[in-house]
Amino acid sequence: MDTMPDFNQEEATKKITNFIRSYVKKSGTKGAVIGLSGGIDSAVTTYLAVKALGRENVLAIIMPERSLTPAEDVLDATEVANILNIEFSVVDISETLNSFIMSIPEMVEDDRMSMGNLKARVRMCNLYYYANMMNRIVVGTGNRTELLLGYFTKYGDGGVDIEPLGNLFKTQVQKLAAYLDVPKHIIDKPPSAGLWPGQTDEKELGMTYEEIDNALVALLDQNESLEFVVNRYGIKEPVIAGMLARIERNVHKRRAAPTPPK
Repeated sequence: MDTMPDFNQEEATKKITNFIRSYVKKSGTKGAVIGLSGGIDSAVTTYLAVKALGRENVLAIIMPERSLTPAEDVLDATEVANILNIEFSVVDISETLNSFIMSIPEMVEDDRMSMGNLKARVRMCNLYYYANMMNRIVVGTGNRTELLLGYFTKYGDGGVDIEPLGNLFKTQVQKLAAYLDVPKHIIDKPPSAGLWPGQTDEKELGMTYEEIDNALVALLDQNESLEFVVNRYGIKEPVIAGMLARIERNVHKRRAAPTPPK
């Protein structure tokens, strides 16, 4: 038994599409640019953007890295674009990354975290190039689970204009995907940022998304104790404590850069 609140997919769809449409109108821009990875979050975001703005006002950018991005991810991203009948462009980031590797004397290629963040920031630059060129906004694909945990790159995939899924936990995004008729094989695919070989979100986080979301709802939304979560879900206390420490450690990612007092 979980602690997740009831989730009305129809209401969520209306609320999010109204939000996207309203923001684009107020910003005076002409549409949206979205990084389409082949994963569930970017697929759901793209489906919602098309509902909000019309297919002619949504551009998907697919940004694989040669020799790392699985072919199935590119095929899944292309499938989503074709289902929605939207324009898309494939931009291989490999040569851009190689330029950084060749240009930075201190570059350590086996530093997975630094290289992973660099890849996310290269993708952000591509998205904003298209957005600037077309007078559009960059629509982010982060969900509430990722944003709370800081499971994103600052000024990388976190560098966006809006986060339509930002109030939905990962497990709610999965339910919304089914409601929107996102292809089942995309919904069932193990979530991964695809920043290094064999990476999956749940392996890196040390918990399943179901466990994480239940714990977050209990601790943050329902003000339950750590002991309650440990007893209710059988998650070890150090794991929960580590998750809470991660949230606190990554608060800076969700805030604007600080300035000194006046």
